Amino acid sequence: MPAGLATPVPPVPGGQRLPFRESLLAMLGIAFVAMLVALDQTIVGTALPRIVADLRGFDLYAWVATAYMLASVITIPIFGRLGDLFGRKPFLIAAILLFTGASVLCGLAGSMLALVIARGLQGIGGGILIGTVFATVADLFPSPKLRLRWLVFVTSSFGVANMVGPTLGGLLTQYGGWRLVFFVNVPIGVVSLLFVLRFLPPLHELRRKGPVRLDWLGAIVLAVTFGAVQVLIEEFPRRGVDGTTIALAVLVSACGSILWLWERRVGDPIVPVDMLLDRKLCALFAMSVLGGFSLFSLVFYVPLLFQGGYAMSAHDSGMLITPLLLGTTVGSVINNRIVTRIRRANAIMYAGFALSALACLSVVVLRGTEPHLVWMSCMGISGLGLGMVATSLTVCSQQIAAHGNVGAATALLQSLRTFGGMLGTVMTGALLGHLYSRGVHRSLDSYQATQWFKSFASPELLVDRAEQAALISRLVSAGHAGDAMMHSAREALVQSIHIGILVAGGAALLGLCLAWFVPPVRVGYLEAEAEAEADANAQPPAQPPAQPPAKPLPPHRNAL
Repeated sequence: MPAGLATPVPPVPGGQRLPFRESLLAMLGIAFVAMLVALDQTIVGTALPRIVADLRGFDLYAWVATAYMLASVITIPIFGRLGDLFGRKPFLIAAILLFTGASVLCGLAGSMLALVIARGLQGIGGGILIGTVFATVADLFPSPKLRLRWLVFVTSSFGVANMVGPTLGGLLTQYGGWRLVFFVNVPIGVVSLLFVLRFLPPLHELRRKGPVRLDWLGAIVLAVTFGAVQVLIEEFPRRGVDGTTIALAVLVSACGSILWLWERRVGDPIVPVDMLLDRKLCALFAMSVLGGFSLFSLVFYVPLLFQGGYAMSAHDSGMLITPLLLGTTVGSVINNRIVTRIRRANAIMYAGFALSALACLSVVVLRGTEPHLVWMSCMGISGLGLGMVATSLTVCSQQIAAHGNVGAATALLQSLRTFGGMLGTVMTGALLGHLYSRGVHRSLDSYQATQWFKSFASPELLVDRAEQAALISRLVSAGHAGDAMMHSAREALVQSIHIGILVAGGAALLGLCLAWFVPPVRVGYLEAEAEAEADANAQPPAQPPAQPPAKPLPPHRNAL
């Protein structure tokens, strides 16, 4: 065995690598790792309006989210592959250290640019963790049935993080400052590291000899392509067609062409082009992008609607957004409970996208004065629908894909969902910034106060109440209706976010239409139906007609 590679741990009887106690402690470590990643994904959205108000950088609002997504979507497949080759424990340890250290850098950031860079480092650590956690569970429990039972630790961690993340983010932001939102990762990271170091065995089985071939060129080109796409989407509404946007469009086209040609030649591509072109799977992949688009648009811009548009506190905003993320967990559970009991699993995708589109429309119709229960219901319905969609897409892809491509199809779905989230966040942000600026300028023009446009130019003003009061005071001193002008700015922000949420609802409706092109999928229903039919048609073997008991023969005359 090559030097530096750990000795494989032989499985104990029962389909697991370790005895029960050691398995429990190892899985607790994995659960803490999962919570570390999931909590960070849910806690930041609530704090983001306050972060932007303090650091003065609304132009980079979307980048706080997309820098993380972009880094993670590239590192997930690479380090998943490296874990297969060299074992997962070293990468888990390195990722926990990187993620925790980057969280400290986020909490100490003095500018939006520094925060974006630190979030990119977090995304690298988060991508390694996500690409390693679930595979580690498979290493610990070779038996699929036993693995599903132990996965409850991981799913429960995600569920708890989804439940407490937004509310915790609101509480920390309102009463302790937004920096605590990142510092809270430190104790969880330390506990995760201790459990992994102490209880996770160095599982490793070298599955392939020879040189390690990773698609580094594909990863670099993919990162450049996604980054250029994001900058192009942000700059086009402000610049229109000019030299900068034309250059960005040329860069995107060139990188996209290189990526397409290269990925069709390489042995282990980071983007499996052939699978993307599979007619049976392409609709599912497109729906995964649309589902991520809708979910992350809501996660990162509804808090801005609550705090900037409706002047809610960070705590109230976090409490109202919690059902959205909790609903995704509940939707996944519901899907798993009913998918084997219905004739066609495709029906769940229809229902999920319909619920999400309906909830987006409801958010646009509501005006901010409704009881909190109404808002929580809308958020919960949207999360429920998107949770059903995400799990249903995974189930359907695993039924449709060839047996040897199930793992690749599942990983590609997750990567495309993250890409959709990145796309939704940046498109909604670009649309929001453009519409808000135009709406505020029009409003100030009606008050003959366009000279004050610079003070209202960024929505971050509408989150900082102290700055609002100071600006209103200056406006009144200058003879303007300060309160009315501030109210008009809020209305411009609300209308801009409403249009962005309508786009998210349109993405959900498009996903609903694409569900028509997915081949019929049946999970377990046919087997159960066939067994029931077999039981009903089974007949007992024919019995001969009853005969009267035979009369005893008379004794033979020669008998003794």
